[in-house]
Amino acid sequence: MVLSFTKMHGLGNDFVVFDAINQKVDLTTRQIQFIADRHFGIGCDQVLLVESPRSLDTDFYYRIFNADGAEVEQCGNGARCFANFVQLAGLSGKEILHVGTRSGSIHLRHEEDGLVRVNMGAPRLEPALIPFEAETQSNHYLIEIDDKCLKIAVVSMGNPHAVLQVKSVADAPVKKIGSLLERHPRFPQRVNVGFMAIKDRGHIDLRVFERGAGETLACGSGACAAVVAGRMNGLLDEQVEVSLPGGTLMISWAGDEAPVWMSGPAIQVFEGKIEL
Repeated sequence: MVLSFTKMHGLGNDFVVFDAINQKVDLTTRQIQFIADRHFGIGCDQVLLVESPRSLDTDFYYRIFNADGAEVEQCGNGARCFANFVQLAGLSGKEILHVGTRSGSIHLRHEEDGLVRVNMGAPRLEPALIPFEAETQSNHYLIEIDDKCLKIAVVSMGNPHAVLQVKSVADAPVKKIGSLLERHPRFPQRVNVGFMAIKDRGHIDLRVFERGAGETLACGSGACAAVVAGRMNGLLDEQVEVSLPGGTLMISWAGDEAPVWMSGPAIQVFEGKIEL
């Protein structure tokens, strides 16, 4: 099987994107792992599939597979690349796209400055919907890790996120704590782990350990979750600049049931074919 692909990235969070409308794409877990391998395959954090819509009120269906082969619900940086891909591939000329995902529909908009703005939907905070094991909903929770008790905020942006506030992201134990929290038994579907340092009310630094991929250069849904966590605890304003290792995203959230908006770049790197 020979498949055409496009390599893309959003702030260094990189993807292999397949047009699954004009070619048949049916990947096994081992094939996804091979594609994502940076030594033997193409190399990426996630594999993205662009599929035909599954409902009449959407334009496309968006599927995301982590580097370990697991299919997940959402990826914000991938969503921006998805929007650019369908435009560059001539699959749609619409300025606003309505896209179905495993966690519901999202809305993608091409901005005049070349950035892509994504309506990520309202955050989910109820523990059962994240999912996270807790008796009651709270703005923060205590969780035991490696004989220590950590304070975390827990948010779903279509995928589960735990957010820790740290003094400096440079000194944060991202790999150690991230890998332990990712598979903590209180997160039955595992979790993405964000390490947030608040610079001021309109600016945070962030590093994210993504489930199934490890630390990435940027995580769009993680940036959204961090801003929601900061807003819930009265630490951030409505619009926040999020500085990640790969670059900057702008996140805004009015609170309550309002959607979270994310703006940032999406870059096409190269096209190719791979034999599987």
